[in-house]
Amino acid sequence: MSGNVNPTVRRRRLGQELRRLREDRQMTAEEVADRLLVSQSKISRLENGRRSISPRDVRDLCGVYEVEDAKLVESLMQMAKESRQQGWWHAFAELSPSYSVYIGLEAEASSLRVYEPQVMPGLLQTPAYAAAVISGALPEVSQEEVASRVQVRLRRQQRIWEDRTPLRLWAVVDESALRRAIGGAATMAEQLRHLEECSQLPHVTLQVMPFSAGAHPGVNGQYTIMEFSEAADTTVIYLEGGTNDLYLEKPHDVQHYSIMYEHLRAQAYSPDQTRLFVRQLIEEFDRQPTD
Repeated sequence: MSGNVNPTVRRRRLGQELRRLREDRQMTAEEVADRLLVSQSKISRLENGRRSISPRDVRDLCGVYEVEDAKLVESLMQMAKESRQQGWWHAFAELSPSYSVYIGLEAEASSLRVYEPQVMPGLLQTPAYAAAVISGALPEVSQEEVASRVQVRLRRQQRIWEDRTPLRLWAVVDESALRRAIGGAATMAEQLRHLEECSQLPHVTLQVMPFSAGAHPGVNGQYTIMEFSEAADTTVIYLEGGTNDLYLEKPHDVQHYSIMYEHLRAQAYSPDQTRLFVRQLIEEFDRQPTD
């Protein structure tokens, strides 16, 4: 796959264009499905970018929408071809389709705003900590699969350390995630040192939500706000689930979670206070006996 072609993003942009063409014709997804003798859910999945789309699908839809611009049809069909290529993450067979979608979006995002209540953000985890998290969360998987998943996580982290266009990351992490002794004291001390190092990067901002803050807008769980540099790519809210993840793109959903994130940032320790707090925890874990 060409280095500048992201199949997940291609599907998303293509779906947005197909939705625009349908709405320009003032047709419902049900009407289009009836014309093509397919299910309405297929049309919806094609438009939200969660399903692979073939050039033939594009040709048929353009026929229904009476698109007369041959160059536009050709461009959309080319996008369909590119959307069926594979990203680097497809080499890891154990990844679920939903996780693959997330990685594809993250790989193209220009910035992430993350709230994590239980564990360190995946982009800031050390290999040892990541392995302990994965083993604990998925107790029935083999050590080979754990190692493979750790490699995926480390590959994702390249967006943080690359010089070209590093990912802008703002992370609010609950105090419980920093105190939870995942992997033992030595692993936690190493993880916290890495966290402090990452917080010094100019494109990474880290804040801890202390226990003393009480109830706050993040008590309902983890979420990520993904933003993109291309104007055509709308902001995505990602909610991680046990078996099914949720992606929200409607303006009122984006506005709601963005406002909630501003409240989170206001209630959390400042970046400087956070670094002091992390250093205190490093000392605490260093004092604990190791097996």
